[in-house]
Amino acid sequence: MTELNNNNNHHKQPLVLSCIDGSHYTGAVCDYAAWISVNTGAPLKLLHNIERGNVPAVADLTGSIGLGSQEELLEELTTLEQQRSRLMVQQGKLMLQAARERAEQAGVREVITCQRHDSLGESLVELEDCIRVLVIGIRGEEHGESQQGLGAHLETVVRALHKPILVVNQEFRAPRRILLAYDGSAAARKALAMVAESPLFRDIPCHLVYVGPEETAARLLAEASEQLDGAGLAVTANRLEGRTVEALTAYQKEHETDLTVMGAFSHNRLRDLLLGSITARMLLNTRQPLLLLR
Repeated sequence: MTELNNNNNHHKQPLVLSCIDGSHYTGAVCDYAAWISVNTGAPLKLLHNIERGNVPAVADLTGSIGLGSQEELLEELTTLEQQRSRLMVQQGKLMLQAARERAEQAGVREVITCQRHDSLGESLVELEDCIRVLVIGIRGEEHGESQQGLGAHLETVVRALHKPILVVNQEFRAPRRILLAYDGSAAARKALAMVAESPLFRDIPCHLVYVGPEETAARLLAEASEQLDGAGLAVTANRLEGRTVEALTAYQKEHETDLTVMGAFSHNRLRDLLLGSITARMLLNTRQPLLLLR
């Protein structure tokens, strides 16, 4: 594992952790992370992860090399592999440096840069105890400019971590109105508590919505509204009808909200297939960042 700025690695204060990978969304990921850092006072850690699988092992290629020339070609392949590995490390350092400068220009006081050789999921689980909020793009570098699908690591990360995760899917825009989707579940209660307590949302109007039957809505919206009112937030509460994802995305558009906060992947049922879950369908259908809590 390679780490930059080792003297800053051991932080007792929770960090905003931002995943930098050179994808289409890297700039926006950096900007949203900087916005959180500036408004909460939390240090910002920029992480560039080099997956082991990104560099082919020489051993994988030996089977297709003839016996006579094997030694010479293996030597050349080893050299090429080492060069490629060095270039990937150097490219990552340059990305981290550019992201650091961008964050500092946005007003972040303390920026830590970190480069690791591991799977992203393993890196994040190892760093979980020091994370306040994780900021990650909806799609990684492998998707190029594509506007479709979810990143290969996204489901794993959302399921593995028990920290707030902001999934970025657009250029940065400082939120002026937020949408809090509330259904009374444990994850939704965590989302409610975060909105009520975080300095991020102190001066931002909150649209509190519940999708479902009227008899349940009255109780849930009342209890959530009371908590948000008590925290001094301006709250608009609404019950929505219809299918959850369609109702929420229509409400986002109609009321021009800029950020949606919601619980993710409930614990109280068998592991649902990602593409069948409300969380995944929201990620696929929304055009604004999602702040997910479990």
